[in-house]
Amino acid sequence: MARRARMCQLAPGCPDRCQVPVTIGACGQAPERTAALAEWITRAGHDVPADGYGVQPRRDVCGDWTSRDGGPTTSPGGTLQHPELAVPGRFSTVRRAAQLVVRFADEGWPHMRAVTFTGKGGNEVVRFEERPDPVPASHEVVVAARYAGLNWADVAQRQGNYPPPPGSPADIPGLEVAGLVAATGPGVTGWQVGDRVFGLVGGGGLADRVAVHERHLAAVPANLSDQAAAAVPEAYITAHDAIFTRAGLLPGEVLLVNGANGAVGSAAVLLGLAAGARAVASVRSPGSARWLEEQGALIVSPETARAGLAELGGADVVLELVGAPNLDLDFEVLATRGRIVVVGSPAGHRAGISLGRLMGKRASLYGTVLRARPMEEKAAAVQAFARSVLPLLAAGRAAPAIDRVFEAADVAAGFDYLVQPGKSGKVLLEFS
Repeated sequence: MARRARMCQLAPGCPDRCQVPVTIGACGQAPERTAALAEWITRAGHDVPADGYGVQPRRDVCGDWTSRDGGPTTSPGGTLQHPELAVPGRFSTVRRAAQLVVRFADEGWPHMRAVTFTGKGGNEVVRFEERPDPVPASHEVVVAARYAGLNWADVAQRQGNYPPPPGSPADIPGLEVAGLVAATGPGVTGWQVGDRVFGLVGGGGLADRVAVHERHLAAVPANLSDQAAAAVPEAYITAHDAIFTRAGLLPGEVLLVNGANGAVGSAAVLLGLAAGARAVASVRSPGSARWLEEQGALIVSPETARAGLAELGGADVVLELVGAPNLDLDFEVLATRGRIVVVGSPAGHRAGISLGRLMGKRASLYGTVLRARPMEEKAAAVQAFARSVLPLLAAGRAAPAIDRVFEAADVAAGFDYLVQPGKSGKVLLEFS
């Protein structure tokens, strides 16, 4: 099957900003540059044919492009080159060249592929289908994603218990995105096509093309793989916002995380340890948290948490990811002036609390969500994460754990696996 790409609306140097069909063929570039170009193309979620990485127009286009020495960039053989592609040692120019083929796709998949819900219920309402590509609004970018993260919120939305906020896709779930910028709105100033980014969306994240506000994105550290990057946004931004911004965790304090083997829980444990806190990871299956023990966390179960926390003098901060059944225990093990932050409640929403215990311990109880926050508040959470957490990830610390990767077309199996106990880290979809 012939492969085609649309260009060059994404190419910053084209004076005509045309969209001319092109084929992919050999361009005669040095092997190290063509390999780098191929890497950028595949980062966008596309394939590279075996016969080369160049962009060969079907007709002469953009002939008035000029190279650094003023000469034309459309060679006599018809190969279209970026003005600076041939400059040695300029990896950024290879990225710009990849912009010409970032829309490269098999003709059989001319549109975005997305997980959709046809209604409320179980996996019988789940579909995997084509949709028109999203078009970025003024301050949005479209991100081409190879991987997408599954979250409990997606299950809750499928069940009809967690609708997307106004303005988000109503039937495409997904709270996060990671990938390569494929298009930008006219008002975007902070990102360019080809940048690696990750961040938060109100919905629409379970797709291979995702529109997202420019301020809800952060730059992916160069050392993170595409899989690792996809495992970060929702888990790490949620964890950082909860234990630091909301609860004010300090070095030397004790952090208890209930449900620590999941994506958000494990992120909270790792970030707490990195900040100098003493992290206690509560899990029902201790084997699922052995890797957190290796990082320095104390592993407990709901049955042994009281004894473990008593030896430490109580928990200064409790991150509650399980819900109502744990709340009585949370207050029991809480230290004086302790803070409880409730982020998830899959095991139950309703619980009673003793106001006397709350007052006696001078305690604080917080509830928080990210999805429904106003644009500026969500942007503040993303930027706080960028300032505090990105340096850790760039240094190879607090790296995410990935439990399992499912093909996007097999998303129903992914949902079934997500709700099972005993996981260790993030569950991803792959758009292959």
